[in-house]
Amino acid sequence: MAEGLGRTVLHRHRYARVWGLGDRSSPAVKTPAFVSTEDDDEACKNIAAFHCVQSRTIPARITISTNHCLVPPAFDQLGPFMEASVGHVLPPSLDEANAGESADTGPLLPVSWQRLHHDPSLLNDDLQPSIVALLDAVQLAAHPGKLVKAIQTLKHRFPGALLWTPGLGGPDNAAVLAWFGVDLFDTSRARLAISTGHLLTSFGPRLPLDGETLNTDVALHHYHQAIRSVQSAIETGTLRRLAQQQSLNSPRLVEHMRHFDTLMRPIEDVLRAHPAGIDAIEFMAQESHLDSEVHAWVDFMMHRYTVPEGLDHTLVLLPCSERKPYRHSKSHRKFIEAIGSNGCHEVMVTSPLGLVPRDLEDVWPAGFYDIPVTGDWTGQELERIKSMVQSLLDRHAYRCIINHSGIELDIEGFDVIDTRQGESSGSRTSLQRLSEAVKHSKEELNLQRRKGESVNMDRFKSISRNLYNTDDWREGCRIRGKPPRWRIEKDGEQVALWFFDRAGFAFSKGAIPSLFEHKTLPCVRLKSSIKWKGDLHLGIIDSYDGKIRRGQDLLVLQNEEPVGLARSLAPGWEWAGTPGRLAKMHQKR
Repeated sequence: MAEGLGRTVLHRHRYARVWGLGDRSSPAVKTPAFVSTEDDDEACKNIAAFHCVQSRTIPARITISTNHCLVPPAFDQLGPFMEASVGHVLPPSLDEANAGESADTGPLLPVSWQRLHHDPSLLNDDLQPSIVALLDAVQLAAHPGKLVKAIQTLKHRFPGALLWTPGLGGPDNAAVLAWFGVDLFDTSRARLAISTGHLLTSFGPRLPLDGETLNTDVALHHYHQAIRSVQSAIETGTLRRLAQQQSLNSPRLVEHMRHFDTLMRPIEDVLRAHPAGIDAIEFMAQESHLDSEVHAWVDFMMHRYTVPEGLDHTLVLLPCSERKPYRHSKSHRKFIEAIGSNGCHEVMVTSPLGLVPRDLEDVWPAGFYDIPVTGDWTGQELERIKSMVQSLLDRHAYRCIINHSGIELDIEGFDVIDTRQGESSGSRTSLQRLSEAVKHSKEELNLQRRKGESVNMDRFKSISRNLYNTDDWREGCRIRGKPPRWRIEKDGEQVALWFFDRAGFAFSKGAIPSLFEHKTLPCVRLKSSIKWKGDLHLGIIDSYDGKIRRGQDLLVLQNEEPVGLARSLAPGWEWAGTPGRLAKMHQKR
């Protein structure tokens, strides 16, 4: 029987993960990590998590060993030791051809583009490798879109495996590859650079400076520092920024990033539902506007967002602010004072999210993003905003549009009231025009002021529809307490608390029957034979709903009866085979 590899996920950021290898309580190694080869010196072998040897036979065989004790449960012996035949690997351009002799299957799984297309054994449910090696990664990198497609396919098919792209990684692309989901790296390119008289750094290859030594120790130092930077970026949720910076090392890396963003857009279970810790989305460059979080928000606003009941009479478009949520900024306090009514629907115009309604300014990602503000708009940004405004109008019954955003809008069927008229949003005269426009609309449309509890209830209904696609669970509820922690009560019993830092609700046990009745949350079904005592992991789960987002609340069922609540620690794509905790118990009946 093959030896196992003890591993658990310590940190997550999209497809990137920091794995702890060995004893969960005290990992011997953390990823991203090195795989050394026969051509590496002792310095590399000493810091590498694994060592690889490849035979000269045809077809070749590769073996993976380690100098660490990574075999569960005792972790008292060196290992594991893994070996596999790589089979016949054809060029990616021959993806229609069948090589005939496939690679081995087991704890070490060699795959290629051709094998992904022709080997049905990869679909075997019992196949749960520890390490997957994408053998033709270097060749795939030369074919637009194929590298990221192969990596994404492998991540979803084998979420519990470490992924290695032999010969492709280096200090100049480690962040980009880790963003795609690569866990293991070798020094082939760094050694190749030395052979040509160059030093491969995190900024790409360069000639050595006068007096600078060019050897493997120096190259390994640069590589090791790049790997450590990647690990830190995964832990702090800033890997996208680092990957974007590094992608500028070559046009090919920018291509890969763009293809990857396109692949990510329709996949909801790679995203998160709530912020966590210091996580924030940074839209520092135009490339970041392609992020799938932007696409998901725009899609929600364009197709599923509904205005709070009775507010779709007067639409007031406002500029965004650096401070989030917007209402806490000095500029928005002025806007709110000038508007003087909560009977209008206030919507912020921003990039790259397009539109953010006042009733959703607290949720992820609207309340948790950073972007440089220059006052200039690209054609793509303007087109997105205009299409989102038009969608909002098409699906609701607005009768008046007051535009204080500073963006010129010409909308058929509406006389848009421009209250800026070329002035700054906070100027005395523009604020006066805003106030007069709202006053005129109140008189014409008989706008009614909402009570404080109604404002909160409307806001929480919108947030619920954003998080759960329904607000039925809060039927008959009242809002009590003080900001920022509001209590949602039903029949005098607390069913939920609003937590600003989490941008979401914390449900109590009393909410479980209503959440179950109205099918509010994704469900996880436990095996009928177990007694649920703690967090969720693969061993106790019978089935689960798809499209689970990281941080999302889950309803736990057993024998189709609700037994409690949990919060997802892992996004849905990981649930098919990732060892360790997948969700944390939140409530138990």
